[in-house]
Amino acid sequence: MKKLLSSPTFKKLILPLLMIGMFAANAQQKIGGLALYTVRDDMGTNTKATLMAVAEAGYKNIEAAGYRDGKFYNMAPKDFNKLLKEVGLTPISTHQGGVTLENADRMIADVKAAGFKYFVIPVPPMGLRDDYKQLATVLSTLGEKCQKAGLKLLYHNHDFELKKGEDGVVTLDYLLENTDPKFVNFQMDLYWVTKADQDPVAYFTKYPGRFIMWHVKDMDDQGRFAPVGNGQIDFSKILAQKKLSGMKYYMVEQDKTFDMTPLEAINISHKGLIEIGFK
Repeated sequence: MKKLLSSPTFKKLILPLLMIGMFAANAQQKIGGLALYTVRDDMGTNTKATLMAVAEAGYKNIEAAGYRDGKFYNMAPKDFNKLLKEVGLTPISTHQGGVTLENADRMIADVKAAGFKYFVIPVPPMGLRDDYKQLATVLSTLGEKCQKAGLKLLYHNHDFELKKGEDGVVTLDYLLENTDPKFVNFQMDLYWVTKADQDPVAYFTKYPGRFIMWHVKDMDDQGRFAPVGNGQIDFSKILAQKKLSGMKYYMVEQDKTFDMTPLEAINISHKGLIEIGFK
């Protein structure tokens, strides 16, 4: 056996074939995306090793959440894109929480240079949480800027956008009804919709085609974040309506992982995706 493993024939012919077979087997298991916010601490400690662990867990796409001063995780946009290619991950979306009308053009250029398709606004920017009318206007302006640059803008919800304000208006409904889908669409966080006692499928039915991306994370019996498949959210029911939703991509996210490490949690979630039927 030792002679075989060390022989020139094994090294030149057999080993490459075995490696190809291993990569092919792994490729079959690569599904879905991960929001890197889940592993934010690890990304800050060792970016490359963390991205390699994400790829090894079976994810093929990523969503960034680490942009600051023109860099993604302290890397120039093109350098970050290069690293993602090296580890076998595809940049799909990025959360750009610090966007303003003043810095939008620079930010959009950086997002484009890093190879992302979707510019996601994770919270109401510029202090607009309580001004849904101005928020809709700002989103529309940013959406037009993104479209001109070849990007698509999405807005990500938490639970507060689904609760009626003092005037009876539900912010998410207002945004859906007062923005043009040509410029503005949405990333539905399935956990936060459930947390607000709302039904994701009901939103798909009322506003078909507007929820281009999902954040997939589960809810345990205490109402806390949980790995996908380890909670009470009926993902099979939701997944059955992905065409109605307009969903093109989905990202696993778990804001807190409690009694396990983030890397342990993302592995459990990936297995949950496969069991539920995500592809």
